Amino acid sequence: MFDLIVTGGVAVLPSGAEPADIGVSGGKIAAIGGPGSLAPVGAARVVDAAGQIVIPGGLDPHIHCSSPIPFPGRNEDLLSAPPEQVSRAALYGGTTTMLDFALCPPDVPLQSSIEARQREWAGACYTDYGFHLMLRGHQNPAVFNALPEAVQSGHATVKIFTTDIRPVNEGRMVKFGDIWETLKVLAKVGGLATIHAEDNDIVMHMYEKLIREDRVGFENMAEVHNTLSEDLSFNRVIRLAENVEGAALYMVHVSAATGVAAIAASRARGFPIYGETLHQYLLYTAEDYKKPNGQMFHTYPSIKHAEDQKALWAGTNHGAIQAVATDEVCCPLKIKLQGRRIDDTTGGNSGVEPRVALMYTHMVTKRGYSLNEFVQLVSTNAAKIMGLYPKKGALAVGSDADIVLLDPRAGRTVKAADLHETDYTPWEGHEVTAWPTLTILRGKIAVENGQLLATPQDGQFLPRKIPDEIRSRPAV
Repeated sequence: MFDLIVTGGVAVLPSGAEPADIGVSGGKIAAIGGPGSLAPVGAARVVDAAGQIVIPGGLDPHIHCSSPIPFPGRNEDLLSAPPEQVSRAALYGGTTTMLDFALCPPDVPLQSSIEARQREWAGACYTDYGFHLMLRGHQNPAVFNALPEAVQSGHATVKIFTTDIRPVNEGRMVKFGDIWETLKVLAKVGGLATIHAEDNDIVMHMYEKLIREDRVGFENMAEVHNTLSEDLSFNRVIRLAENVEGAALYMVHVSAATGVAAIAASRARGFPIYGETLHQYLLYTAEDYKKPNGQMFHTYPSIKHAEDQKALWAGTNHGAIQAVATDEVCCPLKIKLQGRRIDDTTGGNSGVEPRVALMYTHMVTKRGYSLNEFVQLVSTNAAKIMGLYPKKGALAVGSDADIVLLDPRAGRTVKAADLHETDYTPWEGHEVTAWPTLTILRGKIAVENGQLLATPQDGQFLPRKIPDEIRSRPAV
């Protein structure tokens, strides 16, 4: 007898979408069969998925929980919402795995930084989770010596900034010599570099220029964090990585056509590079900064222009973009709106809950993407790239039973009052054509018909290892 059978739905399997029943035992998918085929075995609980789409749990590879939200003139940074709050919203939205960041200051032993982050999350997350290591500033050589052990213990990805982002954020940027050394270490031990790439000289020049011209309103943000910056920075870091044997790159929050083109060109040369974009970039442009409270749409790098959005969508169609993330920085609206200038506007926003439904709407309903293509972009591809597949990101025998029922009859208008993140959503008023009705995490029903059944102790840390296939060629 199974612990659970999901029956009657259209299951999005690795081989394609088809009517199928799924049997769950011990937190794993134990069997997949044709409609009704598992009934004779029986189960403690049978879930009727008739009329619904059955997909693997979503994976958001770019989350910032309990992360500093800097603001000029304030001595102590505020923090974004903690993992308990964000992961709860994720489950409601059909996301069962989140990847956040462990900040690793150069003056703190790497292992100490990792352990501190693990303590913050242990017993405080509804979803399963993992960490990218985040390097900032000038690196102590001890970091390079400690990285191999950290990667081999399951922290397989390292985030690096090529810019300070804002004048007040001095100290984020990692110099190219240190990036080079990091790439060499990761190449040797099987890690993957995740890059926030902007050209710092161009960005800081544009801050100075616009401040001098008294054009400091946040609606000018796309002039500061511009397409030329993405072009120069992407191509520079790609050129560096292509000269390190065994290196591989994951470019976070690709926002411009120039970034898409740089990734595509490198992939065409056979280099293992992958692109992530955000649902903000796919659905908003710089024109939206002009709306009331337009700061709520902003993240770093800025949202760009219609031609960039068109290129990003093209990139999701078996091109340079493999994953759609959120860059989640969940905070109250008053914090999101606290800055009005190009140099003080809060980045990130709350988006983890509606991500899956929004992408289904704009991929499957509006653009005709197949169900498999949609699932690849919100779950499977990130699982493969980040070293979690097929444990995560697949409805397959042996995979974790992370299962979501997505109901195309449950379309609705997105409203902050109906969500579980914070007191606003940048997606207010958006129409979605489906919504999750049930979320299962490792065989346990976590959310059912709007009722939370999970606990913060349910989430487990996920050690990761990047497959050689991912690191040897553009395999996804």
